[in-house]
Amino acid sequence: MTWISSSARMLLWPFGVACCISVAAQQQAPAAPAPVKESVTVVGTLDPVTEAQSQRSTASLVVQPVRLTTDGTASLLRDDASVDIQQRGGGGVQSDVSIRGSSYEQTLVLLNGLRINDAQTSHFNLDIPVPFQALDGAYVLHGAGSTLYGSDAVSGVVNLTTAKPQAGWSARLRAGAASFGGNSGSAVLGYGGKKFSDQLSGNREFSEGFIADRDYRSEEVANETRYAAPFGEGSLLVAASDRAYGAAQFYGNYPSWERTKDWYAALQQRLGKQTQTAVAYRRHTDEFVLYRLNPAAYENNHVDTSWQGVVRRHDDFRWQELGLDAGLDFNFDQIASSNLGHHGRNRGAGYLNARVRTTKHGALTIGGREEIFSGGTKVFVPSFALDQYIGERLKLRGAISKGFRIPTYTDLYYSDPTSKGNPNLKPESAWSYEGGFDYYPGMHWAISATGFTSSQKNVIDYVRPNAATIYTAANLTHIQLTGAEVSVLWRPAQGQEIRAAFTGLSGARDALNGYQSRYVFNYANENASLSYNASLRCGLTLRERLRVVNRYNGQLYPVFDSSAAYERWRVHPYVQMTNLNNASYQEVVGVPMQTRAFGGGVEIVLSKK
Repeated sequence: MTWISSSARMLLWPFGVACCISVAAQQQAPAAPAPVKESVTVVGTLDPVTEAQSQRSTASLVVQPVRLTTDGTASLLRDDASVDIQQRGGGGVQSDVSIRGSSYEQTLVLLNGLRINDAQTSHFNLDIPVPFQALDGAYVLHGAGSTLYGSDAVSGVVNLTTAKPQAGWSARLRAGAASFGGNSGSAVLGYGGKKFSDQLSGNREFSEGFIADRDYRSEEVANETRYAAPFGEGSLLVAASDRAYGAAQFYGNYPSWERTKDWYAALQQRLGKQTQTAVAYRRHTDEFVLYRLNPAAYENNHVDTSWQGVVRRHDDFRWQELGLDAGLDFNFDQIASSNLGHHGRNRGAGYLNARVRTTKHGALTIGGREEIFSGGTKVFVPSFALDQYIGERLKLRGAISKGFRIPTYTDLYYSDPTSKGNPNLKPESAWSYEGGFDYYPGMHWAISATGFTSSQKNVIDYVRPNAATIYTAANLTHIQLTGAEVSVLWRPAQGQEIRAAFTGLSGARDALNGYQSRYVFNYANENASLSYNASLRCGLTLRERLRVVNRYNGQLYPVFDSSAAYERWRVHPYVQMTNLNNASYQEVVGVPMQTRAFGGGVEIVLSKK
């Protein structure tokens, strides 16, 4: 722990400045912040609910107030200590997301409630085609969520939502530069009316890389149209992304290169207030070159497509104090690959959730989902959740839920000099148990604590007996992950938020039987985060965050980030500083992370009400 004494002054001075500014801001701005209990979450239920109504452990992370002080979705998710981002590169490339210690393949990612998990490989689950500047928030469900969302929601769910334009015309134009030859630019153009709105957004990031063969170029463009029809509100989202990057050490000791492209379209339509329908299409391509300077030696090209459709309905029967959620899902995906071959599969599901009030201040939710796969295989996943208020400030809650995951095409069929798939893999399944409380000591405070355990069967990992052999996909017989998470949220004044979070967990490695694991046991034993976000009346926006991570392999490291922006007038200068303490660490074994970096630029805002 010698890093504390040597780096404490550099790490803690922004928090001291922020606290001074916080006191001054409270004196100048007596307006109270919104009550924490009334914060809305859009994950774990079909319709939005307040945090006070949620029966599960969740985290709500907003984007727009921190869009100039945060460098992307992966960075934003790090505020939640139960989320472990295992990042390989910058610019939104190869950032695996893990929740509560489970493998990154066991986390489901949604965009406006629709799944965008990649059928080829879960490495691309955070290939978000919508620019970060056009997102509204990231909402995280801790624990299994397959009853509502289906496959892949074994350890948790991340639901990303897009932002709605403000009333009138607006344009946000941004340009910046950063360390290691980096530059970036974005544009968000919007129109908001009573019955029609449209938002067009684009983003580009480029870097020469902090080491050789770690350069990247990321581009995204999206357009979302919202409208009010006589039978209900609707939206059409069309988006695309293109990411090319040096992949040195990503999949072994090779100077590799990779490029992914993503096309996405989703049409959502409400039929009245109770029923929602949606259909979405996604096409993702992956070009991988093992030796960048000699592509002919080994190259893979993968193209996967998926269609999904949903019908969801929510009804309240007040005379019985009963809420009923029902839905039908279908999903079809296929792949054409030079390495994996040509494959396709279909699945359909129906689910039902019933929430019954058991007491004046408590409720029980019981749900079940039946999913049927092409070939006749069926999976049933139930869930139970219970909450009870003790007075007005303390809520006790507990949940039991089951999750499952079908193997990706890479798990089944991939083969290269370092790895080999297994067409005989079985689907994963897991029972998740949790119990905890939410305590609201004041309107602007929230303290949450949860104990949890996940009992997993047939977990898919790549294993090998020794370093002289290649990794082969296999089902591990049983894995038990047990832990606890604690979070404290305080809003001291309007526009300010302090969040402290800690998650600790442990897992048994008995299932390996002496084999080496590539993915499953790469989690963080302890993950702590302390962040301060402020949008002050003077126009100053601050974001300070200190993370301390202790990984299973014994690697302990702190990472401190500090950012600031001035948003008083039409010209908004900003600066982003990452890894200020210059920590040397790896989130994926063998892939070093970027060292200390500085970036900055300016945003120009034009608007007309």
